[in-house]
Amino acid sequence: MTVRIDRSFELQAPPERVWAFIADPEKRARAISVVKDFTTDDPDGRRATWHVEIPLPLVTRTVSVDTEDVIRRPPEYVKFIGRSKLLDVTGEHEITETDGGSRVDNTFVVDGHLPGVERFFKRNLDGELENLQRELECEVE
Repeated sequence: MTVRIDRSFELQAPPERVWAFIADPEKRARAISVVKDFTTDDPDGRRATWHVEIPLPLVTRTVSVDTEDVIRRPPEYVKFIGRSKLLDVTGEHEITETDGGSRVDNTFVVDGHLPGVERFFKRNLDGELENLQRELECEVE
């Protein structure tokens, strides 16, 4: 089973400032509560490894999720994918200029490879997008 969530929000900041946050794999990783640590060693800033901790009985250690921005269209769109033994994730962020700033349309799709992963994200994915919005607001406003 795959879990998908779409969420949009508006910010009082120009698209370029929103893009600076959204296109940064480190900043995206910091906004997600299950990412306990992350590493980046890509000079282009397109790849990062998230070290994810999900409270499930079958998951007794931190799992590495290798992420990569596969599409970038500054300052309006980024799509990333993440792959691991535990789950695959796809995230898309589209930034549109508005009269007062920017609108951010977000889509996340999680495909779990172990029992309980989808259920966990079905309960928690909306909260993770709220975390992203809160971090973005702190950064740009």
